[in-house]
Amino acid sequence: MSTAAARPNLTVLPPLPAEPPAPIEGVVVEKTTAIEKPRPSWLGTAVNHAKDHRGYAPWVARGYARLGRDWIDGYHDGWPHMIRTAENAIATTDDIAKQSEYRQELENRRADYRKHRLLYGGATAFAGAIGAGGLAVGTLSGGLIVDLAALLAGWGYGAWNGRRSNPTPAIEAGAPVPLGAPAPAPGIRGVDDLITALVKAGIITEAQRAETRIIGGIRPDGPGWSATIELPEGMKAVAATPKGGELASALRKKALQLEFKPDPSENAHEGMASLWVADSPTPFAGPKVYSQLVDAPRWHFWRDGIPLGMDARQGRQTLNLIWSSMLIGGLQDYGKSYLARLIASAAALDPTVRIIVITGKTGPDWAPLKSIAHRYIAGSDPDTIREIFNLMTSTIEEMQARGTELDRLFEKEPHKVPEGKITPELAANGMGPVLVIVEELQELLDGAAITKMAMPDDDSENPRLVSAKGPLVDLFARFNRLTRYVLGMGVYITQRPDAGSVPTELRDVCIKRASFRTKTRNSSEMILGEEAVKAGATPHALLESSKGIFVLDEGAEDGYRTLRGDVIDLPAFAKICERGRQLRIDAGTLTGDAAAREERAQQAAEDRLLLEGCLRVMTERGRDAIQLDELAAAAAMEPTYLSEVLRSAGVIRPDKVDIPGKGRVRGYDRACLEAALKGL
Repeated sequence: MSTAAARPNLTVLPPLPAEPPAPIEGVVVEKTTAIEKPRPSWLGTAVNHAKDHRGYAPWVARGYARLGRDWIDGYHDGWPHMIRTAENAIATTDDIAKQSEYRQELENRRADYRKHRLLYGGATAFAGAIGAGGLAVGTLSGGLIVDLAALLAGWGYGAWNGRRSNPTPAIEAGAPVPLGAPAPAPGIRGVDDLITALVKAGIITEAQRAETRIIGGIRPDGPGWSATIELPEGMKAVAATPKGGELASALRKKALQLEFKPDPSENAHEGMASLWVADSPTPFAGPKVYSQLVDAPRWHFWRDGIPLGMDARQGRQTLNLIWSSMLIGGLQDYGKSYLARLIASAAALDPTVRIIVITGKTGPDWAPLKSIAHRYIAGSDPDTIREIFNLMTSTIEEMQARGTELDRLFEKEPHKVPEGKITPELAANGMGPVLVIVEELQELLDGAAITKMAMPDDDSENPRLVSAKGPLVDLFARFNRLTRYVLGMGVYITQRPDAGSVPTELRDVCIKRASFRTKTRNSSEMILGEEAVKAGATPHALLESSKGIFVLDEGAEDGYRTLRGDVIDLPAFAKICERGRQLRIDAGTLTGDAAAREERAQQAAEDRLLLEGCLRVMTERGRDAIQLDELAAAAAMEPTYLSEVLRSAGVIRPDKVDIPGKGRVRGYDRACLEAALKGL
């Protein structure tokens, strides 16, 4: 038995009461488990926000894709394009001094590009190193909270850059615009709005939205904005650009404000299109712009080209017609003759250019060219049509003879024709361009349709007569084909754009084509060709007020252009032709009809002086009649010769005249001399 002293019992918890405690009012406790540590309020808010916006994932992917593209754009910063531009400049000039200058510029650009890449890459590496170092330190020292914060920051940064909203806030209709706030861009507010417009225009489907890219975003570009559109895989740009009108409607713009065509840049592919949209609903509005040719003392047709006018971006545009021909068409009174007059004026101010004018009807529009044209034919009657046949046939033969001379030069003096073509030096020495202007083509073809003539190759005694329309079209087309390489050029103007007045065989050999307003798509295709209209050229979308505005397709990679032509009115055109006449007289290149006209003018001036002198002799003697011998003595000329000269001047001598003291003798009276002077 233990002998230890008794000690009181020690307990940690108090003894349980015999009765359960009364419940506390307002609190019900079901079950107590473990005590959880509360998470930070900001973390809970972020998690809940992410759960409610699961659509952020595509935003994050798109945001980092955009950041990657922006970094690549910044890394190159346009330098490859500038380097290619310098390389192209070297390849397209024959001037040794300019080539040396361009090569130096090319080397400078390459050096600047290398420096830019080094600095840009270094800055990127430095920023990346700082960010990675900070993240590593934070991860090692801060634990899970820092990791989550970094993840959320990266997620949010990507979502911010890939968000669908436009940084420019939408302004409700009628709401006041805050003072100093930038005005919203009319018609479109961002890349996604442009893609939406493509969907509404039927160019892409809603399902293709994600495959469609706006490369480089929407960029300010002169008096408007531009964008490069990469269409979904399998879609060609030429299939999209004909819907330019629908796209204009989707953008709430006029068709005249849009330039929508396949992207012509070197880095583009078949599925890329370029879009430019003017800010103004009337991009071509403004006062008349008179051509610089109005005041030019001389022009170099080959080197300087033909100043045409300006495009919707207010850029000046020039046409180079050497080695090609041109077709101009459209509705009446929209400016076709004005455009052709620009070409004729540039040719008139270059004394090396030989001009031939064929017009289907008479009138003053082309009359000033009579003073410089090698041949000038007006009308569409059968006799005139036959004269045109003879003219075109002889012109083609002359141009082929020029080709034979080029062959001879290439064999004996190849340095004069290094490429087998006429050079500017040869053009200045007698082989200048030959420009054939054919106005009112539809009238000529109508006249040829009722003109019967034998086929050129039918030498039989009784040849079969056929309509001259087909052979005339063939003759014009043959001129374009055979004389192109010896500087033969044709400009054909028609105001009835249909299959009858614009034969396909003639249009196809006109490399350059210009169309003023037409009424239908088919009419536009008759002038510009089906491919140009498919590529987005829409002269049928021009408005009734679009006077002087035309669509130009030069057959080049950059496609069509819409231009507003400069103006040369008829009085200014007459002055230009007068300067051209004097230039040709000084250069000795006034030929054909113009030379004969000049000779007649000189002869008329001489006749006028002679007749005025004869009348002065009569006045000095106080008589209205004079004997031939007396007049010859006063003029110091032999009587027979004087009589012949007066007859050629148009003087009709009376049988006899009354002279005081001599009676009726052979001579001249004042009336016959004044009648001849009036007729000069």
